[in-house]
Amino acid sequence: MSCLCNHHLPPAHLGPKAVNAFITASLLAVATALSYFFFAIMHNPTSNIALIYILAVFLTARYTTGYLYGLFASLFGVVCVNFLFTYPFFELDFTLTGYPITFVAMFTISSVTSALTSNMKVQARLLSEHDKMFMDAEKEKMRANLLRAISHDLRTPLTSIIGSGIVYLENGPRLTDQEKTDLVSHILEDSNWLLNMVENLLSVTRINNETAKVNKSLEPVEEVLSEAVIRLRKRLPDSQVRVRVPDEVLMVPMDAVLIEQVLINLIENAIVHSQSTEPVECYVEDADTEVAFHVRDYGIGIPPEKLVTIFDGSSSTTSTSTDGRKGMGIGLSICKTIINAHGGSIGAVNQSSGAEFYFTLPKEEPNIGA
Repeated sequence: MSCLCNHHLPPAHLGPKAVNAFITASLLAVATALSYFFFAIMHNPTSNIALIYILAVFLTARYTTGYLYGLFASLFGVVCVNFLFTYPFFELDFTLTGYPITFVAMFTISSVTSALTSNMKVQARLLSEHDKMFMDAEKEKMRANLLRAISHDLRTPLTSIIGSGIVYLENGPRLTDQEKTDLVSHILEDSNWLLNMVENLLSVTRINNETAKVNKSLEPVEEVLSEAVIRLRKRLPDSQVRVRVPDEVLMVPMDAVLIEQVLINLIENAIVHSQSTEPVECYVEDADTEVAFHVRDYGIGIPPEKLVTIFDGSSSTTSTSTDGRKGMGIGLSICKTIINAHGGSIGAVNQSSGAEFYFTLPKEEPNIGA
């Protein structure tokens, strides 16, 4: 039943009914040709020929839409077995001993097979539509979370920059050198924060909008983690980060740029919000099916009521930082989006001292054919 190869496919310009008719006719023609072949080389092959037509009915129901074509193929098969391959040949005779039951059974099996196959196709289509609706809902939720986080995390630094600029321009002659330095430092700090937020937003554009997935390639975990720490120290030169990775080289499928952004966000949040002078620990654990990244600080921890919603962007509205300018919302929301696009998981827990963020990435599946 390999008649649906490329050279047998119906022309693309045909309508759905013509395509279904073409597929049905092609399958029944092949079934009839195979039946003649078995009829010529075998003695009393009626039962085998009946199975060939039942297979043709199944394939007809599989590759056509609706029940009509499968039922037609069932009736056609019953008639052909009786008319072409049952003595007396080229005559319809359902009165022979045993044949009425055989033909009724064949027609029933063929009809039920056609109905079940068509129903399975309908169920598969409904399931596909449900999955698409779920994916669309998840993407809409992601957009809403990002917009909610952006409304705070981008507006607040901009307001601070504008306010500092106005104070400097209106009161410049009366400000001391130290006050001028403080204002410019605040402007620079908030500008760098905005730049980091823009980098976060740009990173989301690397995620496929239709599939919510990313293009992965095998990357060494140690190099990705090292590059993230180097990029972070360019922005926060005084940051202290302790890195620990397994001795063996770990190659994990990922988008390295996006995972670096996740690590930068988590480490920077730990440095800025922990209110601790202890170094931040960043380490990797290797498991059977996944690799886990951990970022641990020894600060004040996370309010318990925030642990459930900390990755949905709502934490930006109640920043725990002392200056009130830097929220965690947009960065953590984007972290969750990136990890979900990789097929991993992300979470946060409070330890006896400080908080710990972690995320997992699935390891490369073994190449069975190797």
